[in-house]
Amino acid sequence: MDYRHLQPRKSMHARIVQELGIEIVSGRLQPGDRLPAEAKLCEAYGVSRPVLREATRVLVAKGLVLSKPRLGSVVRPRDEWHTLDPDVLFWTINSVHEGEFFSSLLVVRRIIEPAAAALAASNATDDDLVRIRAAYERMSHAHTPEELLAPDLEFHRAIMTATHNDMLMYIGHMLTLALSESIKLTSRHPDTHALSLPRHKAILTAITNRDSLGARHASLVQLDNAQADAESVLSAVYQE
Repeated sequence: MDYRHLQPRKSMHARIVQELGIEIVSGRLQPGDRLPAEAKLCEAYGVSRPVLREATRVLVAKGLVLSKPRLGSVVRPRDEWHTLDPDVLFWTINSVHEGEFFSSLLVVRRIIEPAAAALAASNATDDDLVRIRAAYERMSHAHTPEELLAPDLEFHRAIMTATHNDMLMYIGHMLTLALSESIKLTSRHPDTHALSLPRHKAILTAITNRDSLGARHASLVQLDNAQADAESVLSAVYQE
């Protein structure tokens, strides 16, 4: 699924959630702003108050909105949003500049992935190593950037699993959508396959050799090169 193209929603409830969510994460509705009055939204969407209130409850659950008696629904500060919620992340991807999203994600990846690779080098079981290696082998046999995506994601998920840290595994799972978009961006580089494989092989080799420092370094190098690839792709887009 291409998350940079909004998909039509099946129900009016889902449409309301999506459209209001995008209004918020895009900045058209700022923190502290009130959502339009219930009566106005009910008329605009042609729905009853219970349907609208259920949609609002979804936004509340995602940390985007706070409902206050007599005040209505108010947009919460950005630092209270559930940013890794799949819908919030989906709306963000479709609301911000591609380069801005990638840069923000790369900061997170630099903090998490090298440490996870180092921990995996210490904690990985034989089964974990088999899974990481199998993902790499599937990457090596991919013929197109599209075929490369799934095993590349599996490679990174397998490393998170190999840390045997429940919180890191959860973070890895929540980052899957964002990581997918990051890989799609860098895969637009014309030499993506030739560039990607040696970087991932270095991470695999270090983890297999139980070399925590080497795994950390290899992960950082991979991220540095991913940034360079993304900048090259985005630069070409701007010049068109």
